[in-house]
Amino acid sequence: MLLTWLIFLPLAGAVPLLIVRDKNAREIKVWAILVSFVTFLVSLPLWFNFDPTGDLFQFVEKHRWITLKNLNAGYNLGADGFSALLILLTTFLTPIALLGSWNYIKDRQKEFYIAMLVLETAMIGVFAAQDLFLFYVFFEASLIPMYLIIGIWGGENRIYATTKFVLYTVFGSLLMFVAILFVYYKSGSADFAIADLAKALDDARAHGRLTLKEEYWCFWAFALAFAIKVPLFPLHTWLPDAHVEAPTPGSVILAGILLKMGGYGFLRVVVPFFPRAAEFYAPVFAWLCIIGIVYGSLMAFAQKDIKKLIAYSSVAHLGTCMLGIFSFQAIGVQGGMYQMLNHGISTGALFLLVGMLYERTHTRQIDYFGGIAKIVPTFTICFVVITLSSIGLPLTNGFVGEFACLMGAFLRNPWWGFFGGLGVILGAVYMLYLVKRVFFGKVIRRSNESLEDLDGREISLLIPLLAMVFVMGLAPTPFFKRMEPAVNAFVKASEGAHPTASAKPSMAALDAPAPAVSKRGDVQ
Repeated sequence: MLLTWLIFLPLAGAVPLLIVRDKNAREIKVWAILVSFVTFLVSLPLWFNFDPTGDLFQFVEKHRWITLKNLNAGYNLGADGFSALLILLTTFLTPIALLGSWNYIKDRQKEFYIAMLVLETAMIGVFAAQDLFLFYVFFEASLIPMYLIIGIWGGENRIYATTKFVLYTVFGSLLMFVAILFVYYKSGSADFAIADLAKALDDARAHGRLTLKEEYWCFWAFALAFAIKVPLFPLHTWLPDAHVEAPTPGSVILAGILLKMGGYGFLRVVVPFFPRAAEFYAPVFAWLCIIGIVYGSLMAFAQKDIKKLIAYSSVAHLGTCMLGIFSFQAIGVQGGMYQMLNHGISTGALFLLVGMLYERTHTRQIDYFGGIAKIVPTFTICFVVITLSSIGLPLTNGFVGEFACLMGAFLRNPWWGFFGGLGVILGAVYMLYLVKRVFFGKVIRRSNESLEDLDGREISLLIPLLAMVFVMGLAPTPFFKRMEPAVNAFVKASEGAHPTASAKPSMAALDAPAPAVSKRGDVQ
């Protein structure tokens, strides 16, 4: 019942807020933060009780949910190394984001905290669901509170940004929904359990019920939905607008967790369901990742708004994550997953820091600042440390993830590793240039001389993030051990579809039945 508690505890915590009056702002904030913190405490068994040598999926729950003549969807939950770590990231970041909203959200506070708690329920549900229908329900449910968070508490262009965000995501989700129904029909599976569907699809390919052409179309329907969520180039254009207009806690959750639902979708659904299509189109996605890395870095360098710069840096960093995953090498997949966790920590912290700066100055324009390191030294130290983490300095979390991603890319194709490595260089350029312009040199404006340094509340919410930068940088082994069985299963699924690297299906063979899937041993 652990996963059920985790999913519905935030939702249950939001219910009492419905009857609380808006004027009790302090009580509302304290209650929401307390609920999210208790949820984090309840999630800790996912770390301490998870056995890397045990079953692939642990904390399993299976119950009947929807049983009709031709539709059997179950309330099936479980956590492997991927799921457990992403749920822990969600429960870790949510109370920090809520604490960071203490002074930022001033209007309709009750509704804001309800939306944030409902969003946490949906995000945990996505990572815990092991039934494809249930997964889709939680995936779509996360749209509603994020739409409200940006659309109500966002900036001047919030309606444009949130509408663009929803249109992009709904387009991909509708494609995925049609593909889910088609896959269920073609597979002949008795239910929507993800593991059962994967086996049923293997059988459908072996007996000619699922042609390569059909598999490729289904692959693209799922892949587009998750690529929009990542987002991969060129489907990224909604992200900078959403980040710039979102309130600070919304940006933290969007960058830290919601974007990871896209990468998780590739790991959990796309590649295991359609391994031949994934192998065939892996070079396409790899080069799109590389273009996104370079493009995102160059666009970040050109920005005048600090928040927009960090938003474009997310395009580059997540391109590196996906490059590692599409290498289909164990070390690359581990790196991609680890880098998703790192991105949640580092970029979430950067958005928090930018929000703190905005609360003091009501601007995010880089040219407005300069020389403030002397005025706000504690703030500067925190920003610089997180920046070094973001650019992958050794001993920080970013170094481990980027190294593993690029190593996987090099093993698959040296050119992928070479061009993907440009992101490390370009990332250092635009982030260090940002630090130089904002914090060092002469104080440009006299109004900045009265800036206040970090207070106790702000330091308290940054300390856990700073600690994780070094914990994950100095001791990555416990994280890698927990995800290793899931990585082995993923690599086996991706490699089992083709007997040799050169045996890729040709476009002429699209309508031919796929051969049976072969089995290979775990990657050591």
